[in-house]
Amino acid sequence: MKAVLLDWATMGPDLDVTALRALLPDLEIYDETEDAEVAERIAGAEIVLGNKILISESLFANAPDMRFIGLTATGTDNVDLEAAKKHGVAVANIRAYCSQSVAEHVLGCLLYFAHNLGPYLADVRAGEWQKAENFCMLTYPIRELSAMTLGIVGYGELGKRVASVAEAFGMEVIVAARPGTDEIPEGRVALDDLLTRADAISLHCPLNDTTRGLFGAAEFRAMKPSAILVNTARGGLVDSAALVNALRDGEIAAAAIDVLPKEPPRDGDPLLDYKGDNLIITPHIAWGTLTARQNAVDELTANIAAFLDGRERCRVV
Repeated sequence: MKAVLLDWATMGPDLDVTALRALLPDLEIYDETEDAEVAERIAGAEIVLGNKILISESLFANAPDMRFIGLTATGTDNVDLEAAKKHGVAVANIRAYCSQSVAEHVLGCLLYFAHNLGPYLADVRAGEWQKAENFCMLTYPIRELSAMTLGIVGYGELGKRVASVAEAFGMEVIVAARPGTDEIPEGRVALDDLLTRADAISLHCPLNDTTRGLFGAAEFRAMKPSAILVNTARGGLVDSAALVNALRDGEIAAAAIDVLPKEPPRDGDPLLDYKGDNLIITPHIAWGTLTARQNAVDELTANIAAFLDGRERCRVV
């Protein structure tokens, strides 16, 4: 059985693929695959594996042997699911593999800003502590997370894990109603209400027509001047230029951004040009602990095993 994995480099180093190779002894692993190379590499393959590789309708038509697509990600927007259904190709994603990794990243960013670790580190490196009159320096405010309210937008697996960890820190957690709906279910609050109440906001919703540009100039104006925004979901949820203005003008206190609308951002982004200390930009790493990445490989392997046994597991088609 021919099987190919098209973009292994997206998973990073140091992962154990023993079980995957035992399941698919003839698996061909490619670190990277250009769009122009996909058709040739999947020709004759029954199982196609990948992370961000685009599998368009034309590829299905020219790959009649393909029976299963296994993704090393939760998102499925890179696969034409209607075409998969039309051609009888099963598609499975992976779920809940990086929840703890993302939650730790979010809380780490909140601690960094709430405790003003950046400015204190800069002062020590500049020799300010050495010149201090007292044993400690309290030149910047330090907030306890337990005194803060965290607003969560997007309450799936990731949002729930972040909420759980935040509550362990003593934070009050409020959850926004699903964007684009006027209905406010029990236990949720309207997004407008969340904006005015939250000391920190963490985004975990998918990117679609309803959520694209969800946080723009109006939303930043509605937030507390002391509020912190964390986005580990999708870059397109946030208007980058509006966020730069909000950070520069003090409409919000700080932001931690792990995702941008285009990745890698070869054409630039307004956030990349901003030099203020109240912004952290990381290169889409919130999900990327070694444990989470190994979970992804193990989940992929389990999905393939289920398919070969005639069982459905994490199937989207």
